[in-house]
Amino acid sequence: MRAAATTTPPRPARRGQFLPWAPLLTLGVMLGPVLAGLLGTLAPALGYMPALGGEGISLAAFDALFAWPGLPRAVMLSLGVGFAATALSLIIVVLICAGWAGTRTFGAVERLLSPLLSVPHAAAAFGLAFLIAPSGWIARALSPGVTGWAQPPDLLILQDPAGLSLIFGLVTKEVPFLLLMTLAALTQVRPGQSLRLAQALGYARVTGWLKVIFPLVYRQIRLPVYAVLAFSMSVVDVAIILGPNTPPTLAVQVVRWMSDPDLAFRFQAAAGAVLQLGLVLVGLGLWRLLEIAVARLGRAWIVRGARGRRGGEQAVRMGALILGGLAALAVIAGLAGQVMWSFAGLWQFPDLLPDGFTLRNWDRFGPRLAWPVAETLIIAGAAVALAMLLTLASLEAEHRHGLRPATRALWLLYLPLIVPQVAFLMGFQTLSILTGVDGGRAAVVLAHLVFVLPYVFLSLSDPWRAWDRRQDTIARALGAGPDRVLWAVRLPMLLRPLLIAAAVGFAVSVGQYLPTLLVGAGRVATLTTEAVALASGGDRRAIGVYALAQTAAAFAPFALAVLLPRFVWRNRKGMRDG
Repeated sequence: MRAAATTTPPRPARRGQFLPWAPLLTLGVMLGPVLAGLLGTLAPALGYMPALGGEGISLAAFDALFAWPGLPRAVMLSLGVGFAATALSLIIVVLICAGWAGTRTFGAVERLLSPLLSVPHAAAAFGLAFLIAPSGWIARALSPGVTGWAQPPDLLILQDPAGLSLIFGLVTKEVPFLLLMTLAALTQVRPGQSLRLAQALGYARVTGWLKVIFPLVYRQIRLPVYAVLAFSMSVVDVAIILGPNTPPTLAVQVVRWMSDPDLAFRFQAAAGAVLQLGLVLVGLGLWRLLEIAVARLGRAWIVRGARGRRGGEQAVRMGALILGGLAALAVIAGLAGQVMWSFAGLWQFPDLLPDGFTLRNWDRFGPRLAWPVAETLIIAGAAVALAMLLTLASLEAEHRHGLRPATRALWLLYLPLIVPQVAFLMGFQTLSILTGVDGGRAAVVLAHLVFVLPYVFLSLSDPWRAWDRRQDTIARALGAGPDRVLWAVRLPMLLRPLLIAAAVGFAVSVGQYLPTLLVGAGRVATLTTEAVALASGGDRRAIGVYALAQTAAAFAPFALAVLLPRFVWRNRKGMRDG
């Protein structure tokens, strides 16, 4: 018996042998498609694509790209929109935290985060368009009494040449994201204790927060800020809805070339994608220089010892709250506009409300939703399931094998979020064609997984690592093995964080436009691709139906994440919040 015991290891040990490799496997799944896609984009940019007759290395694609008359304007538009949206979002978030962190008002702001984060970018953009268009809700509310308009004015508000509506649309979505990242960073720097100390030394609230807490917080949120900058410079779906057309941003123009019936434009599109990558790298470099300049100015400001004036700071606090409230109100009012249009009967300008409400729009467009809804749910469910499996395996490997959290390698998680989608998805599409899985659901799921996995890991890692390990010690002392501790103790106790991480990943997948369009070769129809395709048609009732369905698909998992733990642990009050 002893010999058998020594030669036959226990089953849990055999099953656990793969866990030490889980972090490497997770990084490979996440970064492999990005690196392969970049190579697949660089090759046709340099003229090598045998399927289209490109047998050698050439710079002809870049020559054609630089000969495009709209290139300088598209480049400057991409840079300007990216910097403006990122800077405004960061300023609003910092001032809200500086002025209101730790107050009841800030608690209300935190409760708004999940609903605002769950709204896909395209749905938020459509909602904003319904608000600010010449025939939108704002113009209707002011007409004809204030403006005197009996007809919609001939004003270029949407898709303006300067990209102002695009900037506003991006800010409304990036403020909640950066605020969430800042809240996570605040838990690690003891803001309450530091702020009380600064106030005891005579500093006003906002001044003390900016001088003492912000330098520590920004170190934690630098990578999320870079991700926001890269996204704002290269976003496609929001730019199609709100951005200018003549010329568009560089990323939108690259997608147009990729979709052109003339396949020769693929080389020019690849060159544009490489230029977009270079443009984002330049933008990140410029932002880094800006960080250094601001840091030097900040140190000089700190040395001067200015305490701040109470009256001026009150104005700053109220201004920050108003700006944040406007961003949130724009999303909420936009969603209300989508609901209105999806049920609207006759609605003429300048009537504030439609003459009546009807189900005719849903009767007309509802049956067409069945297939996109099914595709959206299947793709998002598969991507989230894979992301959760890889994340749980990686985090459990840290716990069981004593692996240190790779905090220095955290930037690898943000790499798929920083690299422009258009820069590697074209190459990923090419590789999918070569492997024979182009236009299929499996390839789209893998493409979504690249973007879902970082969000799931970032959402779950902190609650997982903060779990009280004494629970593990007690369970092991009672005879439970590591597998039983995982399934019977740890996962049930972390039910709410698990569901929130899954909800975040689901919302990310639902909102993916470019990966679905390019990797799916236009043959995989989701709610997002169908909604954006309707943008050029201008049928607000159809857009309202599709955008509302898209928002519901993204919001439902968040509602489930809040309600399910309360139901499962209705007799265990201490476990309802994970």
